[in-house]
Amino acid sequence: MSDAVASARRIVAVLAAHGVREAVLCPGSRSAPLAFALAARTDLRLHVRVDERSAGYLALGLAKASGRPVAVMTTSGTAVGNLLPAVMEASHACVPLVVVSADRPSWLVGTGANQTTDQIGLFGTFVRGSLRVSDTWPTRAIDAHVARLVALASGVRTRLPGPVHLNAEFAEPLVPDGTEDDPTVAATRLAALRAGPATVLPVGPRTVIVAGDATPEHGLDIAALAARAGLPLIAEPTSNARQAALSAGSLLLASPLGVEVERVILAGHPTLTRPVNRLLARADVEVIAWTPHAEWPDPGLRAAIVADALELARGDASWLARWQEADARLASALDRGAAPGLTGRTLVRTVLAHTSGPVVLGSSALIRDADLLPADARPTYANRGLAGIDGTIATAVGIALDLAEPVTLLCGDLTALHDLNGLAIGPGEPRPTLRIIVGDDHGGSIFRMLEPGAERFAGDFERLFATPTGVDLVAAAAGYGVHAERIGSVSDLEAALARPVQDIEVLVVDVDSSGRRAQAEEFARLATQLAV
Repeated sequence: MSDAVASARRIVAVLAAHGVREAVLCPGSRSAPLAFALAARTDLRLHVRVDERSAGYLALGLAKASGRPVAVMTTSGTAVGNLLPAVMEASHACVPLVVVSADRPSWLVGTGANQTTDQIGLFGTFVRGSLRVSDTWPTRAIDAHVARLVALASGVRTRLPGPVHLNAEFAEPLVPDGTEDDPTVAATRLAALRAGPATVLPVGPRTVIVAGDATPEHGLDIAALAARAGLPLIAEPTSNARQAALSAGSLLLASPLGVEVERVILAGHPTLTRPVNRLLARADVEVIAWTPHAEWPDPGLRAAIVADALELARGDASWLARWQEADARLASALDRGAAPGLTGRTLVRTVLAHTSGPVVLGSSALIRDADLLPADARPTYANRGLAGIDGTIATAVGIALDLAEPVTLLCGDLTALHDLNGLAIGPGEPRPTLRIIVGDDHGGSIFRMLEPGAERFAGDFERLFATPTGVDLVAAAAGYGVHAERIGSVSDLEAALARPVQDIEVLVVDVDSSGRRAQAEEFARLATQLAV
């Protein structure tokens, strides 16, 4: 057999031996040895996509849900560059992604050879490690180096999982000749780093727990600590700790009650609200960072302690009671003060009330609506590493495929439009059970709540920030062979949600966002008034 085919089969075998169970492949000529190697294995589930950017996010979703390294493989040239957004998100979200890029032999770089560029270092500082493999390498070298790279992706020794890049140089011939045997690979045994003993914090300072984006496992630990210690928990929707959280805690931080906070336990990656960022930057607040990773969140640059595990004696019951009472008053007032009609808040509330199972939230205004609604205990995912709208549909497809159960994706119209190619799933490919609910408010309504949404910028706002496109998302989704329908009322939405999820479906819900800014200002006023 050719050297290229043999080394590709070896690479794939080493990945499988070290825990890779899913692989996403994009078509190409130089990557043909990898394609045939993947097709020959029964211990890997293969997904084929024609769009490299969506392929990267599909792999990210599979890895995010499973916690295991997932491989994504492309041909050479610009195909590799299209993986950069997913690699960036995986880096910041600590998701184990193994990028395998096919390449020409290195001596062709700089010669003007077709589809040939310098792919080494393409992902810069966003990968935990990178490796150049040539089809001239002996098998023992491929075994050792690829195993080391997968260990870096999983974080088994560093506690910092994330993306890695394996660049495989293949010379022709690139296809099997029928003489190939399945390689046998012995997996390297790597002992995981063990977390140290729990850091015990003294009772005393008025403490709150702030939980940002986190895995379902870490979220359960956060919620359990809050319950044991009797502390107020302010948790973002994708913290997976909402079952023990205040429903409008982020608003309360900007109230007089928030001024009394003396210590913050920060877990996960907070990205949603300015009150949280302001709290973490306060000079009069002690910040304790709690993380399962080697790096830790500290956006306010004030972390005094970084802990693998935490324990606290039970706090003053009156402190928790004050937060809970204020939260109950505020939650009731928010419902009364909410804008009428089918708004983003109404959409999110209806979806959460009439669905079960895991949820994926797009990085849009809707995740902010979810942040001010009562606790929801289901597993919740989002791409909050960099909080971009890239690849949201493909990520949700990957999560649904790994979990093998119905999943609900809730996102805005621009987020859906940005990744419609995530719906391009070829015949015979594994298909998820996924309901995609698009809040169609004709553009980026999140900007209405920020500085550009002020009245003095009204003349430029729609074109420069809201950016409505006029695209019929129902027709666009239907073009991918997906059932899609437009919904204009809460009752129609409830009826649609009552149906069992079949395959992939898209529900485009007309949402009125004209009152977003006024509602946000009213909510902030209510928090200040009621948190006494």
